[in-house]
Amino acid sequence: MAMHPAHVNAPPNRQPLLPVGFDWVVFALLSAGLLLLYVPAYIDLAKTVWSTDEQGHGPIILAVSLWLLFIKRHDIAAAPSDPIPWLGWPLLVSGLAFYALGRSQDIIMFEISAQIVLLVAMLLIFKGTRALRAAWFPLFFMFFMVPLPEALVAAVTAPLKSAVSAVAASLLYTLGYPVGRTGVVMTVGPYQLLVADACAGLNSMFTLEALGILYMYLMKYTNPLRNIVLAVLLIPTAFAANIVRVMILVLVTYHFGDEAGQGFVHGFAGMVLFMVALLLMLVLDKVLGLALPAHNKVAV
Repeated sequence: MAMHPAHVNAPPNRQPLLPVGFDWVVFALLSAGLLLLYVPAYIDLAKTVWSTDEQGHGPIILAVSLWLLFIKRHDIAAAPSDPIPWLGWPLLVSGLAFYALGRSQDIIMFEISAQIVLLVAMLLIFKGTRALRAAWFPLFFMFFMVPLPEALVAAVTAPLKSAVSAVAASLLYTLGYPVGRTGVVMTVGPYQLLVADACAGLNSMFTLEALGILYMYLMKYTNPLRNIVLAVLLIPTAFAANIVRVMILVLVTYHFGDEAGQGFVHGFAGMVLFMVALLLMLVLDKVLGLALPAHNKVAV
């Protein structure tokens, strides 16, 4: 009887997770340096900007970005290694200079956005463009945690608050409530309410736009036209959600008093804002699906 050698399943020919000759010393030093730079920066943010209602979304955006990077870690590691040090190192130096300028001059936008440049530079130095493509969305999403310039926020927030106040007051008056308005101050019965930046400002719209873009990414939509249309429509959606939030606070104050309007319900209205925005976004998504497919058709 002829004996046949047993077939042994050979392991698949996989691309090494890290480049041949990977310099762990350089990688460890750069990673440690990144931590030394940004742990103090995030502690400062937690004590200042992130403790406000207007910028309170920052830690959430950071956590989601890190979670997305963690999910993508295998794709990043398995990407074919083709380091581009001639581009990565100049980017690294530029990012460090950007950070130094922001840190020394107390320009938070420069200081925090430099981290994205540094992460891009490290990917280019150690892995190349394939890994950068695998990590593009988490890095892009980090931009939503960068504090906006105060001058821009003030310039855009003032007309936004006025518009939200006008629409909310008009709707409540149509419903029969004794509502008046002077600028961003609304009166309802014996009470006066000031529409704050957190209720109708640019930052809330910025956060809701981030929520919508994250939704499209998680749904894996591949039709760029649909994604662009939905992203644009999220701006009036955020505006409508802000109107609902202001109306809820006015109604609670009118029926239950000023303490109720400024207490737990005020914080709960912020949750309502995002629930309303999410509901409106889902409705828009379904309506858009009637005209624009979620995915591009692949030719066979």
